[in-house]
Amino acid sequence: MNLFNVYPLFNINPVKAQGSFLWDDKGKKYLDFYGGHAVISIGHNHPHYQTQLKNQLDKISFYSNSVQNELQKELAEKLGKLSGLEDYNLFLCNSGAEANENALKLASFHNGKSKVLYFSGSFHGRTSAAVSVTDNLKIAAPVNYDKRFIKSEWNNIEQLEAIFENQGSEISSVIIEGIQGVGGIMIPTVEFLTKIKELCEKYDAVLILDEVQSGYGRSGYFFAHQEFRIEADIITTAKGMGNGFPIGGVLIHPKFQASNGLLGTTFGGNHLACVAAISVLDVMKDENLIENAQKMGEYIESEIKNFPHIKIIRRKGLMIGIELDRDCSEVRNSLLYSHYIFTGNSNDKAVLRILPALNIKKEETDLFISALKSVLENL
Repeated sequence: MNLFNVYPLFNINPVKAQGSFLWDDKGKKYLDFYGGHAVISIGHNHPHYQTQLKNQLDKISFYSNSVQNELQKELAEKLGKLSGLEDYNLFLCNSGAEANENALKLASFHNGKSKVLYFSGSFHGRTSAAVSVTDNLKIAAPVNYDKRFIKSEWNNIEQLEAIFENQGSEISSVIIEGIQGVGGIMIPTVEFLTKIKELCEKYDAVLILDEVQSGYGRSGYFFAHQEFRIEADIITTAKGMGNGFPIGGVLIHPKFQASNGLLGTTFGGNHLACVAAISVLDVMKDENLIENAQKMGEYIESEIKNFPHIKIIRRKGLMIGIELDRDCSEVRNSLLYSHYIFTGNSNDKAVLRILPALNIKKEETDLFISALKSVLENL
């Protein structure tokens, strides 16, 4: 049997990782400034993370959600405290796409409506409803097309108001990323988010904040939308939540009522996943990683802002989009194959995406800064 060939792969085979570095099977060392799509939040193989997972393996790895699991309660309590959302409730699942599926479903259960408003440039996942609210026709199959899903332009208040005026009584929810990642690090304006919240309240629609990539301290706030003091009805999270262990979560405002069987999952919130997520929160708190994300993000931007070929830098914390005056692929390949640094791209081919671990150190950022300067000066 062969693998189903759906990924364009770099000819690199990492076999070891520690902190912000990877080593391939030939012994070559790489600086990881992408974290596998913002997944590596506390660095590869953090000692506390490793120890807690190894200890849990000696106890119990899995049982279904038909029994008590005190680790789920510990995770919910610690997540509530660190995020400042202690009055919300938590549903655990396995990925960002699954979190968004459950959020959309819960919203529809809540108000009995079926239409969903989403935005240009969005990415919410590759599964059924999640891909239907993702602005990429290449990854949506005919089975995913439906008139229930309405697209509005990013940061366009006038169009947003017109859609609600015409269809507001049918709109179940609005789903929006705290910061668009795949879309090219696109940041919503406070006016835009405020208007969405206002319209949701007026028309009894649910406001879903997709913080799968922009959450967990990535933006310099626990969740990116918290900078604007917007209260979401539902928040979805995943990526950095488990530092590589698959886990997702749906944070649910207390106005939503739970009932047996309303949502469900086999693997969600299993013992190992919970320990991974608890370990991430412990490290984030003990090492002040949200503050470090703000500090290191500011430092990177200040050092690179005058480099040649950079048109604009869009950044919140350590979620950084560097828009170049050309396709970023040459720069990305040079960084990888000449300087051995992993970076990312986006649907906007000019945008180089930077998503290092939240505990990145100055000496590591200096390696990236020096390499980027060299590559850009030699274009």
